[in-house]
Amino acid sequence: MAVAHLFSLVADNWTSVVNERCPSAWAWERYTQVSARRSGRTPTPAQDISLLHDHLLFSIREIATLTGTDAATVAALPAAADREAGGRTSRASLWTPMIKPGGTNEARWRRTFRLRTATA
Repeated sequence: MAVAHLFSLVADNWTSVVNERCPSAWAWERYTQVSARRSGRTPTPAQDISLLHDHLLFSIREIATLTGTDAATVAALPAAADREAGGRTSRASLWTPMIKPGGTNEARWRRTFRLRTATA
């Protein structure tokens, strides 16, 4: 539902979106706003990085491109997520209540490949 809403926003604002310095950052910001409203909590940039890196398996460079943040800042944020997690077992637990299992096609491919090589 949030993704459909985002696509609608992008379509409705196409001219201004493509004129942005980083259109993907514009879309990511809108997506996180919608997600925050629906979940009742606003994630920190460190939590965003945790979601993208730990759960969706994006690389630092992909995250930097998507969010419009420089790669050095993105690389530093996982440590901040670890500090935010405090006594939790991992930073991944910051997002666990807000995501569904699944992941990207690459994540599914990796799981499938691991299963195939384990059974071969």
